[in-house]
Amino acid sequence: MARLLLFNKPYDVLSQFTDRSIGADRRTLSDYIDVPRVYPAGRLDRDSEGLLLLTDDGRLQARIAHPRFKTPKTYLVQVEGDVQPEALARLAAGVTLNDGPTLPARAERIDDPALWPRDPPVRFRKTVPDCWISLTIREGRNRQVRRMTAAVGHPTLRLIRWRIGDWSLDGLAPATWREIGV
Repeated sequence: MARLLLFNKPYDVLSQFTDRSIGADRRTLSDYIDVPRVYPAGRLDRDSEGLLLLTDDGRLQARIAHPRFKTPKTYLVQVEGDVQPEALARLAAGVTLNDGPTLPARAERIDDPALWPRDPPVRFRKTVPDCWISLTIREGRNRQVRRMTAAVGHPTLRLIRWRIGDWSLDGLAPATWREIGV
């Protein structure tokens, strides 16, 4: 039976088990997960937080991560500025990035979610408002969510992947993981 681990990746952790950078002392998955022969199904940038799935099953890994399966991924995104319906409509329709247009997404403004504090905290500026959106995409280009929000005039301040397909962070504290049956 395949193993599937749900991990709530903290900010400033690499989505790999080793750090090949010379002289770097960065945190990796091995600082949190001591389970042999599991590998990330997809990636999550070092400066992003949230759900990372790990498995020992190559077919399951491909089904989760490969773009042809278009697995929906939902992000909670704190952005700079006061997002208006026009910006959400642009995100929903798909925006053109330097590597081409994105697929349509689901985008909505949400109330500030009850989340754990980030270390280090997101910068706060009295003169610039911020707000939260939920963004669901079905592809996974490099830094796609950050590039999409910037393309509509709202740079990302904090990015948390909340859901991948049917799996979510519900009840999973930062820097912890749990195994589920598949």
